[in-house]
Amino acid sequence: MSITSLSTLRVSTHQIPAYKGTPNTSIQGKPLMIYHSVFPNPTTSSIESHLKSVGVVSPAWRYTMFSETHFHSNTHEVLSIAAGSAKCCFGGEDNEGRVEPVLQKGDVVIVPAGVGHRLLEDYGGFQMVGSYPIGKSWDMCYGHAGEEAKVKAIASLDWFKRDPIYGEDGPSLHQ
Repeated sequence: MSITSLSTLRVSTHQIPAYKGTPNTSIQGKPLMIYHSVFPNPTTSSIESHLKSVGVVSPAWRYTMFSETHFHSNTHEVLSIAAGSAKCCFGGEDNEGRVEPVLQKGDVVIVPAGVGHRLLEDYGGFQMVGSYPIGKSWDMCYGHAGEEAKVKAIASLDWFKRDPIYGEDGPSLHQ
């Protein structure tokens, strides 16, 4: 599968402040990253095949995005948009520092551990491949009381040593 060359790739990066019990990017300082139009003609199977060939993350599921704000405390997440488009919220819907992009087929989102995310509006057929660093599984946190120890553990997570999409070089390695 061909992907957009690094020289023409457009990347959006966002630092999102903590909000209530959701740490967002405040702990590790790694930004939410959107790689725009990485996959020109994606299918779930072609995305999964590409991710496996790079060998940084393991595809774990095919689905849309949950409509309740949640975050993961034990792993970073890579969301590859396989179909459709949707408006999503990163950071918490009442957070003044939130980001609400429209994600489209072919985009990839690097979601650092702790960044709250949810689906706001599906514009039709929104499907993603969710992936995590090899050997990691995800937990579900909602910014509730009792999650403080999980949130604190985000500080000790390793960042990517290779880019999940581009391998030896890529935007996630320059953050």
